[in-house]
Amino acid sequence: MGEFFSALARPASMHRSETEAWALDQFGKAALGDARRTARLVEVAARAAERPSGKLSEVFESARELDAAYDFVEREQTKVQALQSAVGKATAERCTGDLYVSVPVDGSSLQLTDAAGEKDFGSIGTADRGARGLKVISALAVGADGVPIGLLAQTWWARPVPVPRSAKERRRLRTRKRVDEKETRHWLETIEQAAEQLNAVGARGWFQLDREADAWPTLLTLEVTGHRFTVRSAWDRLVGAGGHDKQYLRARLAATKPIGTFDLDVPASSGRSARRAHMVMHAAQATLQLRDRRTDRMRRLTIYAVWVYEQGTTPCGEKPLEWRLLTNAPIVTSDARIVVLGYSSRWRIEEFHKTWKTGGCNVEMLQLRSRNAVIRWATILAVVATRIERLKRLARAEVQRPATDELTEIEVEVLIALKRRRKKRTERMPDGMPTIAQAVGWIADIGGYTGKSSGGPPGAITIGRGLERLRQAVEGVLAMRGASE
Repeated sequence: MGEFFSALARPASMHRSETEAWALDQFGKAALGDARRTARLVEVAARAAERPSGKLSEVFESARELDAAYDFVEREQTKVQALQSAVGKATAERCTGDLYVSVPVDGSSLQLTDAAGEKDFGSIGTADRGARGLKVISALAVGADGVPIGLLAQTWWARPVPVPRSAKERRRLRTRKRVDEKETRHWLETIEQAAEQLNAVGARGWFQLDREADAWPTLLTLEVTGHRFTVRSAWDRLVGAGGHDKQYLRARLAATKPIGTFDLDVPASSGRSARRAHMVMHAAQATLQLRDRRTDRMRRLTIYAVWVYEQGTTPCGEKPLEWRLLTNAPIVTSDARIVVLGYSSRWRIEEFHKTWKTGGCNVEMLQLRSRNAVIRWATILAVVATRIERLKRLARAEVQRPATDELTEIEVEVLIALKRRRKKRTERMPDGMPTIAQAVGWIADIGGYTGKSSGGPPGAITIGRGLERLRQAVEGVLAMRGASE
């Protein structure tokens, strides 16, 4: 390794690392009431990107750095709302290039260590499990190419320990609650925050939500934002004008003829094989009858419904893909296929959750003492997770993009040197600047990616591990150059 550092140790001016530049872009405008506090946030985020982990002790090596990081995330002067607003603003500013930015919104839970039940966390999962943690809903921005842009908004809360009740009693209590007393309000808040961030920069969003969002408050809130939306239908809703003209959505769609077919690339997930699915489409306009069960008030919302189902490509033992999608995009001017492909971008938020929780960032390993401290550190790790997912997707979607679009020159220089030391005899190096696909592939190789035997293209874990090892090599090179000046 000494020869490697010697070859790169020529005198040079100081370089800002790629992670420092990234952290400044993401968090540099955070209004934390003190410029020094914002500078500390940038430093902490850069280190988290270099060595992501739920445990601060695995990110910060020296006792001084570790104490400073704990002090930052636990200090109440570091306002959670200001931190989240800065992240959303930085993401929105990168959303102005596309006609529409896809905005998948979904919820998740963080199960956290709280054996004594003394922390201000809440209940996770069923009451009999007794698990503790926090609930969160996230809104992610995704480009037209399917590449994550960043995190637009997050809403956190602690769920109270549920009181044992019968199913009938739970339904009765839900019916009596106002919207602002239900967890639905957190979905509405996240949607409204994301819309505000996009509105501030003049960007157009297309919200993508799963069946949990098929509720009248969510549908009406999405409509009021003025942005486009697609929601997967969970209910066979009443449509039409009512009275003698009663009809239900599924019957309305079943009475239509197919309007087209197309092939959809389906990623692998739990219980779902990766494949190229052959999809058949139906579409119809409908006026939904949305009833508030608490007040019995009926509201109407005119939408377009798209029914799409898989035909002839379902693996043995699996259920075919089938979605009924509700959208405010007029099918007469917008191809129904665009609606379906847009909804498929919702898978990006599932991949983000995996990277954030288990695929490199391991956010559930954190052992902080308070809810706000958890949210501060988890928010930083969430932004790191979007960075890893972005690199992963860029390597697949924009293979010819230059590596310097995402990495600094010093990172690329060191990466090339590392690759030359590790390359096979028959492997050829590019003459000029490597592409982002080549660079991410090399980073994954450094992180332990074994090629085809890994079961697919590089994933978040090997990319994250490779970024950490690249960072260590860059620090060594910069130290040698500084010593020789």
